[in-house]
Amino acid sequence: MSFVGGVVDAAEPSRLALVAVGRDDERRELSFGEVADRSARLAGTLAARGVGTGDVVMTVIGNRPEWAYAMLACWRIGAVAQPCTEQLRPADLRARMDSVDPRAVVADARDLELVEASGFRGPVVVPDDDAFAAGPLPAGDFGERHPALIVFTSGTAGEPKPVRHGHGYLSGQSVQAEHWYGASPGDLCWCTAASGWSLSARNAFVAAWLRGAAALLHDRRFDPEERLELLERERVNVLCMSPTEYRAIAKGAGLRRLPALRHACAAGEPLNPEVVRVWEDGAGVQVHDGYGQTETGHLSGMPIGPPVRPGSMGRPLPGFRAWIDEGELVVDPTTVPTFFLDGARDRPWRTGDRVREDEDGYLWFEGRTDDVIISAGYRIGPFEVESALLSHPAVAEAAAVAAPDDVRGQVVRAVVVLRDGHVPGATLTAELQEHVKAETAPYKYPRIVDFAAELPKTPSGKIKRAELRAQPSASSDAR
Repeated sequence: MSFVGGVVDAAEPSRLALVAVGRDDERRELSFGEVADRSARLAGTLAARGVGTGDVVMTVIGNRPEWAYAMLACWRIGAVAQPCTEQLRPADLRARMDSVDPRAVVADARDLELVEASGFRGPVVVPDDDAFAAGPLPAGDFGERHPALIVFTSGTAGEPKPVRHGHGYLSGQSVQAEHWYGASPGDLCWCTAASGWSLSARNAFVAAWLRGAAALLHDRRFDPEERLELLERERVNVLCMSPTEYRAIAKGAGLRRLPALRHACAAGEPLNPEVVRVWEDGAGVQVHDGYGQTETGHLSGMPIGPPVRPGSMGRPLPGFRAWIDEGELVVDPTTVPTFFLDGARDRPWRTGDRVREDEDGYLWFEGRTDDVIISAGYRIGPFEVESALLSHPAVAEAAAVAAPDDVRGQVVRAVVVLRDGHVPGATLTAELQEHVKAETAPYKYPRIVDFAAELPKTPSGKIKRAELRAQPSASSDAR
């Protein structure tokens, strides 16, 4: 049975599916009966506009129920949903269209100008009252490899690439939903990732619904204080945010006890140990880091139950087989129920990430294979340096990259964003260098420290290390 037919349509119609808070703070509660009906009617509209099995449908909608309806409508009729974030510019959208050749676009009224500027000339459906006037279509039953979803990589190392997933990817989320995301029946879960990213495609509503929980959708840009207020007001039980968001709240907002929040998790990039400790002390919840890729879905997570090990990305999810080969994490794709990448299931999947494993089987991220810094024969993972820097009270954000050096081959260069009230200069540079020496092995300290107003990032919040490596340092020498 498909995800739509077996989970959405099969749910008790009166049971709560979504809590939606809009940009104007309008609040809506939507039952599974309403979600099923609206997605079925939107499926009818798409079919009437010429969308059939296997056709790609782009969505350009914010974190609103209409986005969920559009995704479900595609899956009902065997179309392939390709969610896009509203942050894309016309050229970005055009590049995606050239790559996946969409048959139609479902776009919020506020995004029509963006779609038009991209040059798209096919059917554009606005999810308004007219779009829900068609006769409802039932959910088809498609094989696990029948295409259901296209998600683009974040583009940290080059141009974003499309990754196609089958219907088995949807039901396969039940493993991470239980063992890392931590949703339980009756919970209200909030995955804050913007529509259009890999994490939101699997956790904005899919993971919660697989576990009998409801999902919160909030159609606003990130604001640390507003995030805390909404967590309190809606009594959110399960929270999933990016490490950037956890860091921003820990550094800038009045972090406080959140009695309803029983579980928190993070994904998208490594979560620094200091942030885990601050959230435990301030909010009373341990943040469970996890790891996955756009190509594979979620692969590892901090187990639920044992104490969190700050800085670790947990263990491989139950049933998943992974190992370390010459420092690189390698996965057996046949053991991962979300992995349906064409042509890649017959051989071990090399993640491209340098990871170490401790004696208890916990994994510790060191960096992309091309991000590791080799200085005077030492292999230095950027994450270790960044975590040490972030534990200093002056540092808001930090990135560590390699810089060429005639003697050592490479040295560690840190690019640091300071918190308000701190001034860059030679004195602070020396203080940060000594701080890193005290926090981790002394050979890992940054011999070059640059200060910046912000770090270059992808729209999903990941640091563009390749761009930083290409930028010249503002420092004149290395200590």
